[in-house]
Amino acid sequence: MKRYALAVMLLLLAGCGAGNGGGGGWAWYVVDPTDARGATNLGFLLSGFTATIPLSLAAMGLSLVLGFLISMAGFSRARPLRWLNRGWVEVFRAVPILVMLLWAYYGLPVVLDLRLSVFTAAVLAIALCDSAFEAEILRAGIQSVELGQREAAQALGLSRWHIMRFIVLPQAIRRVLPPIANQFIYVVKMSSLASVIGFPDLTRKANELVVTVFRPLELYSVLILEYLVLILAISFAVRALERRMGADQRLGGER
Repeated sequence: MKRYALAVMLLLLAGCGAGNGGGGGWAWYVVDPTDARGATNLGFLLSGFTATIPLSLAAMGLSLVLGFLISMAGFSRARPLRWLNRGWVEVFRAVPILVMLLWAYYGLPVVLDLRLSVFTAAVLAIALCDSAFEAEILRAGIQSVELGQREAAQALGLSRWHIMRFIVLPQAIRRVLPPIANQFIYVVKMSSLASVIGFPDLTRKANELVVTVFRPLELYSVLILEYLVLILAISFAVRALERRMGADQRLGGER
C-alpha cells in the first residue's frame, strides 16, 4: 500500500516543473507554500479537513448505532421487528447516497417542515444509507459465532441478553472490525458528495478554488493527495487496532 501511495504521489508531482501557468502544462505555483498566494490557496484547501473529518466520524457513529439496532431486530422473536430489519436493509441499501443527501436537505423541509443544517442533513443521509450495510456486517459477525457456545451458555443458565453481551458480541466485534473499517473508509469517500448541498468539506473547498484560480488540474491533484493521506492514516490506525485486538490472527500466525 505504501508503494502504491508513493507511486501516485510521484506521478502527481512529476509535472511540478513542467509549466509556469501557461499552455497545457502544470502550474503548481497556485499551491506553492513558498509563495504568498500559493500558501493561502493551500491553507484554504487544507481547511476542508476540519469539515470532512467531523462529518465522517458523526455519520459513522450514527450508522453503527442504527446498524446495531437493526441487526438486533433481525434476531428478535417478534415478527414485526424481523420485518423492520428486512425492510430497512432493502430500502436504504438501494437508495444512492447522493439522492438521499438531496432529499434530506431539500425534501424534509417540504414533507415534515423540518429544516436541517447542511451538516445535520449530510450526517443523516450518509448514516441512513450506510446503516443498512453495517446491519448486515454485524448480523454476519453475530451468526459467525459457533452455535455450540450459545448452547453451552444456555446450559449454564445465562439469559439471551447475557449470552449476547458476554459471549457473542465480544467475538463478533473482533471478527467484523476489518469490514467495518472498510465501511468507514467508504463513508469518508462518500462524504465528498455532501459538497453538492454546500457542505464546506475538502471537495467543496477545491471546487470553490477552481472557479477562482482556474487551475483544476493542480487543485484536484491536491484533493486526491488529501483524501489519499486521510484514507492511509485511517488504514494504518485500523491495522494497529486489529493487531491490538487480535482481529488479524490467522492459522499460521499474525500477518
